[in-house]
Amino acid sequence: MSIIVTRDLVRDFKKTRAVDRMTFSVEPGESVGYIGANGAGKSTTIKMLTGILKPTAGHVRTCGLDPMRQRIDVARRVGVVFGQRSQLWWDLPLRESFTILGAIHRLDEAVARARTDVLVEQLEMGPQLGIPVRSLSLGQRMRAEIAAALIHSPELLILDEPTIGLDVLSKQRLREFLVAERRERGTTLLLTTHDMGDIERLCERVLVVDHGRLAFDGTLPGLAATVGAQRIVVIDLAAPTPDLVDVPGTRLVESEPDGLRQSLAFDSEVTTAAAVLAHISARHEVRDLAIEEPDIEDVVRRIYAASGRT
Repeated sequence: MSIIVTRDLVRDFKKTRAVDRMTFSVEPGESVGYIGANGAGKSTTIKMLTGILKPTAGHVRTCGLDPMRQRIDVARRVGVVFGQRSQLWWDLPLRESFTILGAIHRLDEAVARARTDVLVEQLEMGPQLGIPVRSLSLGQRMRAEIAAALIHSPELLILDEPTIGLDVLSKQRLREFLVAERRERGTTLLLTTHDMGDIERLCERVLVVDHGRLAFDGTLPGLAATVGAQRIVVIDLAAPTPDLVDVPGTRLVESEPDGLRQSLAFDSEVTTAAAVLAHISARHEVRDLAIEEPDIEDVVRRIYAASGRT
């Protein structure tokens, strides 16, 4: 059974159709990025998946349940983090929020305590347990929000902009934790974000939404291929070398003075990095190389441009 199913899902507001006949499904254990420009309909979709908003039309099921009619049951099986809204008690010490959430989910005290201890250890929150939530840094609070969403071990974790405003180290800690959590528990992840680093590191599949409609459903490499985005191979050569303009299946992007470092773009459908390297190394001594993947933000911009979105 699919964890998420939507079919011809619609949500209208007074002057806007925020979600327009949206159809997709998410299978157990998948990690899916749900991306799009501001106002594309991402948060509205999540609110319908969790029973916060009622669809204007169409079909939606979350964990096999109707989110509006069975909202309490959905809450027991889903964890949600909204980047701009807290589920923690602002003036209470952090440990009290965890205790209250365990009670809300009707967890056995021993089970709740054990699960909290594991999350606190994995997210390195021990020193913050006695601190009121209002006194936590943004990075500390976001780790606490994710722990709060996972205390009841949900089947599905929905994260709406979880790393917004975080520094590089805090983002990395959260990403590493989420990778480990999914690996150990098989948790299904639906992630909306403007940070393409989150998508690249956490998601195996990506949905792109544009004006409330699904513009793409597939893998990141497939997304790049859809708009003709290319990979870049950066070659460091041992001696000055003329521009490498004759390597089959490539296009010279940049060549530094004397040609000691050169960058070539190639389409993975046409050739491979190994073939490019073999051709060059047969003629020149290669000291080092690096592969640069397509910039996902650029890929998404191209999709919008193709659909006429500015």
